[in-house]
Amino acid sequence: MTTMTVEPRAAGPAARGPTARPSFLTAPFATRTWREQGYLALVLLLAPFAFGYAVFTVSLTAVVAVTVVGLFVSGTVLLGGRGWGSAYRGLARDLLDVDVPVPAPYTRPRGFWRTVGSLLGDATAWRALLFMFVTFPLTLLSFVTSVVFLVVGLGAITYGIWYRFLPPQLGTGGEMHVGAQLGPSYYVDTPPRIALAALAGVLVFFCWPWLLRMFTLLFRALTVALLSPTRASLRVAELERSRTGAVDDADARLRSIERDLHDGTQARLVAVAMQLGEAREHLADGGDVAQAAELVDTAHASTKDALTELRELARGIHPPALDSGLTVALETLAARSALPVTVDVDPGVEAGGRLASALESIAYFTVAELVTNAAKHARATGVYVLVERVDTTRSGRGTVRIRVRDDGRGGARVVPPDGSGLRSGLAGLAERVRSVDGTLDLSSPAGGPTVVSVTLPTTSPSGRA
Repeated sequence: MTTMTVEPRAAGPAARGPTARPSFLTAPFATRTWREQGYLALVLLLAPFAFGYAVFTVSLTAVVAVTVVGLFVSGTVLLGGRGWGSAYRGLARDLLDVDVPVPAPYTRPRGFWRTVGSLLGDATAWRALLFMFVTFPLTLLSFVTSVVFLVVGLGAITYGIWYRFLPPQLGTGGEMHVGAQLGPSYYVDTPPRIALAALAGVLVFFCWPWLLRMFTLLFRALTVALLSPTRASLRVAELERSRTGAVDDADARLRSIERDLHDGTQARLVAVAMQLGEAREHLADGGDVAQAAELVDTAHASTKDALTELRELARGIHPPALDSGLTVALETLAARSALPVTVDVDPGVEAGGRLASALESIAYFTVAELVTNAAKHARATGVYVLVERVDTTRSGRGTVRIRVRDDGRGGARVVPPDGSGLRSGLAGLAERVRSVDGTLDLSSPAGGPTVVSVTLPTTSPSGRA
C-alpha cells in the first residue's frame, strides 16, 4: 500500500519522553531531582515579579475600566500575561519534562471595539495571571520546605565533622558541652548521639527528593491546567486545519479535473474538429469520398471515446450510483473493481434515513481510494469492506464506521509532509474525513493485512442530515 502523508496535528514543540523515575536509594543523586530543585529556585526568582505584574494588571483594569483609552492600555498590559505563561511553559519543558502545547497566538480583529473586547477577553492571558496568583504562595512554601529538608539532611549527615567548631555551652550540671542543643539538657556531643543524628540526616536526605517530587507534581498539574490551550481553542485550531486541508484537497481535485479535460477530452474534441473539417474539404472539392468517410468514422470513434472520458470524470465528481444510496454505490464500485471486493453494509446504516450527501460522498470515495490502493500497491488478492452503525457519540450524533481490509503485503505508514506542498491521495482523504469530525486509523504491519478504520458522523457538522 502507498505511504500515507498526513499533516501534523499538534501545534508547538515536539514532546520529549519522560525521564525515568529513580529508585529510593538513587533519587537524591539523580539529575532529575536536582533539575526539579533548580526549577523551584528559578520560579522563586520569578514569583515576586510575576505576582506583582498580575496584581498590577488586575488593579489597572479595575481603575481604568471607566475610560475607553484606559481599557485599550489595560488590555495591552493583560496581553503581556501570555509572555509570562510562555516563560513558565519553557521552564516546565526544560526542567520538569512537561511539554505543554502552545496556545494559539493572539489575532487582532478589525475595529477598535472588537480589538478592546478581544484584548480584555483573552482567556490565555487571564489563565496565565491566575497561574501567577496561585503559584506565588506555593513557590514560597515549596522552595523553603525543600531547602530546609536538604540542608537539615546534609547538615545532620556531616554533623560529626563540623560540630567541634560550635561554641562551648554550659550545661545544667555545670559541665561544658560542644555541640548542638536539642533540649534543656540534651546535647549532641557523644558518639552515640552523633551517630543517631547522622542516621536521622540520612533519612531526611533520602526523603527530600520525594517531598520535592510532591511539590513539582503540583506545579506540573497547574502548568497543564492553566497554561495549556483550552478545549475550545484546540477545537477551533483543529477545525481551521481541517478546513484548510479540505480546501486544499478540493483545489487539487479541481486542478486534476482541469488537467484531465485539457489533456484528454479537449485534445480528442480538437482532433474530431480537425478530422471533420478535413472531411468537409474533401467533399467540397469533389475529392475522394471514401477518404472523407474514413475521416468521419475516425471522428465518430473519437467522439465516443471523449464521451466515455466525460462519463468517467463525472463519475469521479459525483458517482450516479450514489443517487440510489450508499449501499448501491458501494456494490457498484465492487462490481467494477479489478480485485474481488466483498461489501457488507449494515442495514441499520440507512434504516433511519440516508446520510447527508456530503457524508455519503466521503464514505464512497474513502472506500474507492482504499480499494484502488489495494489493487495498485498492496499486491492484494481481495478486499473486505464493512460499513456499520455504532453507538452515538457524546454530542448525541450517531456514528458510521467503515473498515476496509486487504490481504496485501502491508507496510503502510504515516509520514510527515515533505514541505513541498504536494499531498498524496490518502493524505487528502484523511483531511477530508477530519473536516466532518471523523477519524481515520491505519493498521498495516509488515506482511499485512492492512486495515483502515474510518468513523463518520451520521449528520454533518452543520447539523443537516
